[in-house]
Parts: sequence; C-alpha cells; structure tokens
Amino acid sequence: MGVSMTEAELLAMPPEDYMNEQQLAFFHQRLLAMRQEILKRGEETVQSLRESELLPDPADQATLEEEHVLELRTRDRDRKLLKKIGDALTRIDEGSYGYCEESGEPIGLPRLLARPTATLGIEAQTHREIQQRQFAG
Repeated sequence: MGVSMTEAELLAMPPEDYMNEQQLAFFHQRLLAMRQEILKRGEETVQSLRESELLPDPADQATLEEEHVLELRTRDRDRKLLKKIGDALTRIDEGSYGYCEESGEPIGLPRLLARPTATLGIEAQTHREIQQRQFAG
C-alpha cells in the first residue's frame, strides 16, 4: 500500500470514498498498532510483577498487592479491547467495517478515529446507552 496517510488527509477525502481501500488500510494499520501496544504493555506488566515479588517488606507487599489488583483490572480491560480489535480486523476483511451494526449507515470517520473499534453510529450508541440506563435502574 506504500505511504500511509495522515488523519487530516483521511478526513479531507470526499464522502464517496468512505471505506475505500486507502481508508480500510489506514484503519487496519491503526488497529494493528493498537494491538501491538496492548501486547507490549502486557509483557511489561508480567515483567514488573516478576520483579516486584522479591520485596520482603510487609508494607511494600500491601502496596504491591493493590498495584496487582489495578494491574489485573487493566489487563482485563486490555483483553476485552484485544477482542474488539480482532473483531474490527475481521469486519475489515469482510467489508462491513465502518458501518453501524444496527442501521447499516456509515459510522463516520471522526468517530472511527476516536474509537477505531466502534460498531455503532452515534445515534445507535446513544439509544443503546439510554436503554441500558433505564434497565439498570
């Protein structure tokens, strides 16, 4: 594909170019970079957990356990995000990336730049959040 484009170049493309080969390549690269970053963070976490197990001080140990809990929470969030990234890459391959799961309408470049794993347009997302709040009460 050659040189990758910038966000500004992406946003400057005409509407009829929505999800053309260049745009799909742009988001494919972005999703792969996100996945790489998460995997790297995971490796660093494992390394820091190994190193920290050598602390004998009980106060340090308590602080460490709190950090472990936060770390595990982050890892869980990362694991969920990795699944969303994988799903988004599959949608790129299948040709459905960038379109709302519910309406079939374009999700839009600004929203995809902010959240490359988005599966819903703004309206469908807002509707879903309102429904979730109503049922949560």
